[in-house]
Amino acid sequence: MSTSSAIHPFKRLFDYGHQYQGRIWQATATSILNKIFDLAPPALIGAAVDVVVQKQDSIIARLGIQDITGQLWVLAILSFVIWGLESLFEYAYQRLWRNLAQTIQHDLRLDAYGHLQDLELAYFEDRSTGSLMSILNDDINQLERFLDGGANEVIQVITTVIIIGGTFFLLAPSVAGMAMLPIPFILWGSIAFQKLLAPRYADVREKVSLLNGQLSNNLSGITTIKSFTAEGYEIKRIEAESNAYRQSNQRAISLSAAYTPLIRIIILLGFTSTLVYGGIGAVNGTISVGTYSVLVFLTQRLLWPLTRLGQTLDEYQRAAASTRRVMRLLDTPIAIHPGSRPLPLSSVRGEIILENVTFAYRERQPIIDRLSLHIPAGQTIAIVGATGSGKSTIVKLLLRLYEIQSGRITLDDTNIQEIQLQDLRRAIGLVSQEVFLFHGTVAENICYGSFNATREEVTEAAKIAEAHEFILQLPQGYDTIVGERGQKLSGGQRQRLAIARAVLKNPPILILDEATSAVDNETEAAISRSLERITQNRTTIAIAHRLSTIRHADRIYVMDKGKFVESGKHEELLETSGIYASLWRVQMGLK
Repeated sequence: MSTSSAIHPFKRLFDYGHQYQGRIWQATATSILNKIFDLAPPALIGAAVDVVVQKQDSIIARLGIQDITGQLWVLAILSFVIWGLESLFEYAYQRLWRNLAQTIQHDLRLDAYGHLQDLELAYFEDRSTGSLMSILNDDINQLERFLDGGANEVIQVITTVIIIGGTFFLLAPSVAGMAMLPIPFILWGSIAFQKLLAPRYADVREKVSLLNGQLSNNLSGITTIKSFTAEGYEIKRIEAESNAYRQSNQRAISLSAAYTPLIRIIILLGFTSTLVYGGIGAVNGTISVGTYSVLVFLTQRLLWPLTRLGQTLDEYQRAAASTRRVMRLLDTPIAIHPGSRPLPLSSVRGEIILENVTFAYRERQPIIDRLSLHIPAGQTIAIVGATGSGKSTIVKLLLRLYEIQSGRITLDDTNIQEIQLQDLRRAIGLVSQEVFLFHGTVAENICYGSFNATREEVTEAAKIAEAHEFILQLPQGYDTIVGERGQKLSGGQRQRLAIARAVLKNPPILILDEATSAVDNETEAAISRSLERITQNRTTIAIAHRLSTIRHADRIYVMDKGKFVESGKHEELLETSGIYASLWRVQMGLK
């Protein structure tokens, strides 16, 4: 077990939220003051009984007010003051705690999401989107619900025990022991229940994470589900996950539901003891009737709120399990350091050198093995090869989405690990085979990453990408909503928007990763024309299966099992009768 995981989750949360500590103390103070005034009415009732029974010998009379009516009016005025202050501090603590819960929820979600964005791609490969969504949404919301009411409940219970316990020992030490007797058993029971509930609620959070993961996965793949008529199969899978979540909750509920009934039995013993022994004391004259009235009321005020500890404990354990998961995310180390050397875009020439680079995905054999490559500034090079040969991995390494295991990659003679990460990625424009469009308008997707671009610049970029004509034919033109992941557009249309996005970014280095692999011949021809324009005067790396799209590259590299096995111009490679020539004959329909 790591040191951080051994620390109590709420201690971690308190340490995390040190900037909120002033507001936490304010909220705590108002909770305590509210409870103090909330506990005052039983004392007023006791004083009223004392006035009626003792008359001129009452406690109020000792203050110099002998008239019975006057004494009762004093108590009435005190009641107005006390009830007013109780209401005032109730408003204050609810406002403070709720706003604090909202602020912590907001900041924690932003910090968790920000940290998540800085993690390397390997982290996401091992986890489902739904699982991460569960942490960012459900777990943080669960914490907010506890801070909303549970924290105040705990503080007020502690305040109640201290104030009423002190009052008992002050007014009737002989009866105090009887009234306080159940409290150690209640606290012991609460701790015991907490230990039993903790693993059950941890399991609940895990089960809801799995359920969210399955739901998210299914919604993303709804087209595949429909096309394979797998709706019934998927309903059964969701049913299984939902049932596991339900059963996990039932195991926790079966234990938490037993808490309050058991506590009530213990409370009954304390209440009846005060009722009997206090009554005997009042009859014998060892305590006054007014004091006895106060003790009976206070016993109920002391012990009865402890029944709500079950619900509070339930919220506490759910929040603790959620907090532990959020903190575990924040504790995940960032494997890719950000670099420190700035790289102004205007200074980038675009010369890229890979020196004996080796890389392997987690727990797999190296997919790139001692690879070396020199790309002169301003040239267009192409990389071809079979699926799994390592072509796209080179792209990920250049963008530092993964870190190499050995070797060195430089940009303009500077190791890319030394360059500020955001500067490095700003210098590279990527047009990927898997185009991701965000839910929004066409214009918003084109200027993604170039957020300050004008509509004229967006339109010009679309024209260069040969996307302008089809955009004008859309219902609202550039203001047409493309749908989640661009589902309202065809593959070729999405690809051209991705090229327009890269054009608008205007990077000194352009990477085309299978940019025409999923489009028809007409679209490919349009994309190829646009690529000829945007690859001029910039370093370009084109990865392709369709060799016709890269035949005019300055140099073509053939990749096989993580190494370059052939290189040269198109005509030179055809003459060698190697892998490239074989691939060309197959694609051209030649024997």
